[in-house]
Amino acid sequence: MTSPFLPGLAGLLLAASLAPALAQGDATCARDVLVANSMQRQALDQLESAGDDEASRCRVWRRHVDTMRRIAGVYGRCLSGPERAERLGQVQGSEKEFGGLLRTRCKGL
Repeated sequence: MTSPFLPGLAGLLLAASLAPALAQGDATCARDVLVANSMQRQALDQLESAGDDEASRCRVWRRHVDTMRRIAGVYGRCLSGPERAERLGQVQGSEKEFGGLLRTRCKGL
Protein backbone atom coordinates (compact mmCIF):
# COMPACT_ATOMS: atom_id res chain seq x y z
CA MET A 1 0.00 0.00 0.00
CA THR A 2 1.40 3.40 -0.94
CA SER A 3 0.87 6.43 1.18
CA PRO A 4 -0.60 9.59 -0.35
CA PHE A 5 1.99 11.50 1.67
CA LEU A 6 5.04 9.96 0.00
CA PRO A 7 5.17 12.41 -2.94
CA GLY A 8 5.04 15.31 -0.49
CA LEU A 9 7.67 13.74 1.72
CA ALA A 10 9.89 13.01 -1.28
CA GLY A 11 9.53 16.62 -2.37
CA LEU A 12 10.48 17.90 1.07
CA LEU A 13 13.52 15.64 1.17
CA LEU A 14 14.56 16.83 -2.28
CA ALA A 15 14.10 20.47 -1.27
CA ALA A 16 16.19 19.90 1.86
CA SER A 17 18.97 18.34 -0.22
CA LEU A 18 18.92 21.29 -2.62
CA ALA A 19 18.86 23.93 0.12
CA PRO A 20 22.65 24.52 0.15
CA ALA A 21 22.64 24.99 -3.63
CA LEU A 22 19.75 27.46 -3.72
CA ALA A 23 20.56 31.07 -4.43
CA GLN A 24 20.54 33.28 -1.38
CA GLY A 25 17.47 35.32 -0.45
CA ASP A 26 14.77 33.82 -2.69
CA ALA A 27 12.10 32.16 -0.57
CA THR A 28 10.25 30.80 -3.61
CA CYS A 29 13.27 29.07 -5.14
CA ALA A 30 12.83 25.76 -3.31
CA ARG A 31 9.32 25.43 -4.72
CA ASP A 32 10.35 26.68 -8.16
CA VAL A 33 13.19 24.15 -8.39
CA LEU A 34 10.84 21.32 -7.40
CA VAL A 35 8.40 22.39 -10.10
CA ALA A 36 11.23 22.68 -12.65
CA ASN A 37 12.44 19.17 -11.75
CA SER A 38 8.93 17.86 -12.28
CA MET A 39 8.66 19.70 -15.61
CA GLN A 40 11.97 18.18 -16.69
CA ARG A 41 10.80 14.65 -15.87
CA GLN A 42 7.51 15.24 -17.73
CA ALA A 43 9.35 16.61 -20.76
CA LEU A 44 11.54 13.50 -20.88
CA ASP A 45 8.47 11.27 -20.61
CA GLN A 46 6.84 13.17 -23.49
CA LEU A 47 9.96 12.70 -25.63
CA GLU A 48 9.82 8.97 -25.01
CA SER A 49 6.15 8.78 -25.97
CA ALA A 50 6.30 11.04 -29.03
CA GLY A 51 4.35 9.72 -32.01
CA ASP A 52 5.82 7.91 -34.97
CA ASP A 53 5.06 10.63 -37.49
CA GLU A 54 7.26 13.66 -38.04
CA ALA A 55 4.52 16.19 -37.21
CA SER A 56 3.93 14.61 -33.78
CA ARG A 57 7.63 14.53 -33.01
CA CYS A 58 8.02 18.15 -34.06
CA ARG A 59 5.20 19.24 -31.72
CA VAL A 60 6.81 17.39 -28.82
CA TRP A 61 10.24 18.82 -29.68
CA ARG A 62 8.85 22.37 -29.76
CA ARG A 63 7.28 21.91 -26.33
CA HIS A 64 10.51 20.37 -25.09
CA VAL A 65 12.62 23.32 -26.23
CA ASP A 66 10.17 25.77 -24.62
CA THR A 67 10.17 23.76 -21.39
CA MET A 68 13.98 23.58 -21.28
CA ARG A 69 14.16 27.37 -21.66
CA ARG A 70 11.75 27.87 -18.78
CA ILE A 71 13.63 25.40 -16.60
CA ALA A 72 16.95 27.07 -17.42
CA GLY A 73 15.50 30.35 -16.17
CA VAL A 74 14.63 28.76 -12.82
CA TYR A 75 17.96 27.00 -12.46
CA GLY A 76 19.84 30.15 -13.43
CA ARG A 77 17.95 32.20 -10.87
CA CYS A 78 17.71 29.72 -8.03
CA LEU A 79 20.78 27.49 -8.03
CA SER A 80 24.40 28.30 -7.40
CA GLY A 81 27.79 26.67 -7.54
CA PRO A 82 28.43 23.31 -9.20
CA GLU A 83 24.75 22.31 -8.96
CA ARG A 84 23.80 25.35 -11.04
CA ALA A 85 26.45 24.68 -13.66
CA GLU A 86 25.53 21.00 -13.97
CA ARG A 87 21.78 21.45 -14.20
CA LEU A 88 21.98 24.47 -16.51
CA GLY A 89 24.34 22.52 -18.73
CA GLN A 90 21.85 19.65 -18.94
CA VAL A 91 18.83 21.73 -19.89
CA GLN A 92 20.70 24.11 -22.18
CA GLY A 93 22.32 21.16 -23.95
CA SER A 94 18.93 19.54 -24.43
CA GLU A 95 17.46 22.81 -25.68
CA LYS A 96 20.29 23.17 -28.18
CA GLU A 97 20.02 19.55 -29.37
CA PHE A 98 16.27 19.63 -29.96
CA GLY A 99 16.39 23.15 -31.36
CA GLY A 100 18.79 21.81 -33.99
CA LEU A 101 16.41 18.96 -34.78
CA LEU A 102 13.58 21.46 -35.18
CA ARG A 103 15.63 23.53 -37.62
CA THR A 104 16.71 20.58 -39.73
CA ARG A 105 13.72 18.23 -39.63
CA CYS A 106 10.67 20.33 -38.87
CA LYS A 107 10.67 23.03 -41.54
CA GLY A 108 7.11 23.76 -42.53
CA LEU A 109 5.58 21.45 -39.90
